[in-house]
Amino acid sequence: MRKMRIAALTILLILLSFGVIFGAGSVEKEESLTFVTCVKASGFNWFNRMEEGVKLFSTDTGIKAYQQGPSAFDAALQNAVMADIIAQGVDAICISPFQPEAMIPELQKAKEKGIVLIAQEASTITDYLDYNIEAFQPEDYGRHLMDLMAEGMNAEGEYVVFVGSLGSAAHMAWVTSAIEYQKTKYPKMKLVGDINESGDTIERAYARMNELLKTYPNIKGMQGSSAFDVVGAGQAVEEAGLNNQITVVGTSLVSYCGDLLKTGAVDVATVWDPLVDGYVMNTLAKLVVEKKPITNGMDLNVDGYRNVVVKGKNIFGQAWVDITVDNMGEYNF
Repeated sequence: MRKMRIAALTILLILLSFGVIFGAGSVEKEESLTFVTCVKASGFNWFNRMEEGVKLFSTDTGIKAYQQGPSAFDAALQNAVMADIIAQGVDAICISPFQPEAMIPELQKAKEKGIVLIAQEASTITDYLDYNIEAFQPEDYGRHLMDLMAEGMNAEGEYVVFVGSLGSAAHMAWVTSAIEYQKTKYPKMKLVGDINESGDTIERAYARMNELLKTYPNIKGMQGSSAFDVVGAGQAVEEAGLNNQITVVGTSLVSYCGDLLKTGAVDVATVWDPLVDGYVMNTLAKLVVEKKPITNGMDLNVDGYRNVVVKGKNIFGQAWVDITVDNMGEYNF
C-alpha cells in the first residue's frame, strides 16, 4: 500500500511538473510575441493617444507591443514604415492606413510571412487582412453626422463635406452615406462643392473652406471626417464672423478644436477614443494569433466593443461620443 501511495505521489508530481512547464512555456510564448501598430503619422495627438492604448495592452498582456509611423500623412512614407516592420519578423501588425489600396503590396508581403494583419478604416481591402475593426458601422456614423448638422441648419440650406483623403475608405463611406441619407431625410438641404479633400491638415482644410465660402456664400453647414477638417473649417468660419450662421460638425479631438467649441465656430466634435482603438486592435490580433473564434455578438472586453457586429472580415463596435462645449471637459485628450 505504501508503495502504491509513493507511486501515485510520484505520478502526481510528474503531472504537476508538466503543468508548470507547459504553463511557463505558454507565458514565455506570449511574452515572446511582438505586435506593432503602424499609424498614418507619428507625433499627432490622435496617434499619441492611440499609442497609450498600445502600451496599456502591452502592460496588461506581457506581449511586446509598440507603435511606429511616418513623420507625415503620406502613403509612400507609411509603406516604407510597413516594409521595415515586416522585415523585423513580427507576429502581428495593426494598421491605420492613410490610403488602404496603396498599402496592398506591403500587406501581401506580410501575409506571405504569416504575419497577422488587423486594420481600421480599411473596409475596402479586407481580402488582404485578417480583420478590419471599426468603432461603429460607417453608414450609421455618416448619418449621425448628417443629423447633427441638419439639426443646426434647421434641415435646410447648402452644406459642404470634407474628407482627409479621397482614398480613405472610411471617410468616403461616412460622407457618401450621409449625402444619400440627406437626399431622402432632409430634402431642403443641398450639397455644394462636391467632396473636398483636406489631406489631413488644418492648413488645407482652412484654405479650402475659405474658397468655398467665397464660391458659395450661402453655406449653412459643414461636415468633416478627418480630425483636422473641422479645425481648419472652423477657423475660416470664425474669421469670417459666421459662427452663428454655419453649423460645423465632424470628427475631432478637444485638444484640436476645444477653443473653437468655446467660441461656437465648431458646434459638435464626434470622437471615439484612439486609446481604445489601439487597445482593441491589438486585442483582436492576440485572439487571431491564438486562433480563437471571432463571432457575431462577442465581447472583446473593451468598452464600446462589448457586443460586436461581425460581417465577414469587418467588425463593428458602438463607440462614438458627441462632444460639445458643455461636456468637452470629460473628453479632454
